[in-house]
Amino acid sequence: MTRTYPREVDVVIVGSGPTGAAYARILSERAPHATIAMFEVGPTVSDPPGSHVKNIVDADARASAQSASQGPDAGTATVSSPGAVRAGDRRGRPGTFLLPAGYRVDGEDGLPVAAFSSNVGGMGAHWTAACPRPGGLERVDFLDDLDELLAEGDRLLGVTTTAFDGSSFGELVRSRLSAVVDEDRTPEQRVQRMPLAVHRRDDGALVWSGSDVVFGDVTRANENFSLFDETLVTGILVEDGRAVGVSVQDRRDGSRSEVRSAFVVVAGDALRTPQLLWASGIRPAALGRTLNDQHQVVYAARLRDVAPSAPAAGGGALSEQAGVSWVPYTDDLPFHGQVMQLDASPIPVADDDPVVPGSIVGIGLFCAKDVQWDDRIEFDESERDWYGMPAMTLHYSLTDVDRDRLEAARGFIQELAVAVGEPLGDRPFSLPYGSSLHYQGTTRMGAEDDGRSVCSRDSEVWAVPGLFVAGNGVIPTPTACNPTVTSVAFAVRGARAIAERLTASA
Repeated sequence: MTRTYPREVDVVIVGSGPTGAAYARILSERAPHATIAMFEVGPTVSDPPGSHVKNIVDADARASAQSASQGPDAGTATVSSPGAVRAGDRRGRPGTFLLPAGYRVDGEDGLPVAAFSSNVGGMGAHWTAACPRPGGLERVDFLDDLDELLAEGDRLLGVTTTAFDGSSFGELVRSRLSAVVDEDRTPEQRVQRMPLAVHRRDDGALVWSGSDVVFGDVTRANENFSLFDETLVTGILVEDGRAVGVSVQDRRDGSRSEVRSAFVVVAGDALRTPQLLWASGIRPAALGRTLNDQHQVVYAARLRDVAPSAPAAGGGALSEQAGVSWVPYTDDLPFHGQVMQLDASPIPVADDDPVVPGSIVGIGLFCAKDVQWDDRIEFDESERDWYGMPAMTLHYSLTDVDRDRLEAARGFIQELAVAVGEPLGDRPFSLPYGSSLHYQGTTRMGAEDDGRSVCSRDSEVWAVPGLFVAGNGVIPTPTACNPTVTSVAFAVRGARAIAERLTASA
């Protein structure tokens, strides 16, 4: 059962989620001579490796893949959707496992449902595939090439806006929302189809993008690229101030190895990437700081006066009558809205009042956080987590600005529900903090090394040349939109920088 890890490669990538896959893809395209080793702590749960579990047609096989992604919580009961979560119910979503302790400090709000995934493809095997672009203050103003990078992110993720064009009620929902939202908004801020990393096959079936789509054929065909699953990276090797490789542990047999490299990319989530840096003695002042989540308010409405119709061809893991619509963020209303069909009403409906399939519409608002320096992760060398890494404690509190935004979001979502149809339930509710899974800021990018950021515009860690960070933790701005396409865009810039240096030295 032992495996032979390479002794030396050009680039080590830690983590196989969409941003790690983006580094592998760009390097395969721009520096095909470079040797690349990617390490993932979790197992391979889908075929091809890294593909979205929604593409697994058999329900039992899909559930097995989700369970295998849950690390120490494999087999633990989960909630089927964020809409089923109520405050105080500490249950993860399928494919995720919860931080067992340290998620709340007395006197603070905490992130009670902070969660992770451990599997090839990372959270990209389980995500909603929503890829809205940031707007207004969400944008990073010191990246002049941001729009071009976002376009590259769209390319790698396979983003479309047409996957649900056959949905019966999509245009109706958008027209009703537009009537109360679009006035005084610029065209890009108006209600529209949600950009999704989803495409439809010739036979009509939906295909949801995971890391497999980001890898693409060019990476899979790259003989210089190797992916090792069930491998824990325990440390980053630093010599003369520069990253020179990693220490790894084979989780199948416990054996340990060192893999030397010219560059190291840590592409974990916003909690475990700073954990690995801290465990390696790389502890800049901003590491783990400005931790932020996107607080969620959800509601549902019922479309009245609509006739039953058949769903779009192809079926799949999501019913398709209402599609997915987007209410973009604005600086005045710092919320990002996702509007999509629910498979069942969140409240009981009388038997004599039958529900037209697809007519129950879920509305969710993500709220931008008032980012605070003291919202942070602390690590403890004396305590260890399930993987044997330093235990983490989350310090996290809402400010008055956050509470005002949540209250404004509740009012706005009620307006949206009334516009769509008949609101279901007396009032919207807020999901437990951490539900978004969009944690950001802990390895934030900066325009200069001023002590308030961890990495440069190219995502290279200021304090350690040759070490790059990737993932949502790099995002330095308070955002409400789903962060994946932004994080992939940043990964493109970093990968190009590495490719340029490798090509120059070849």
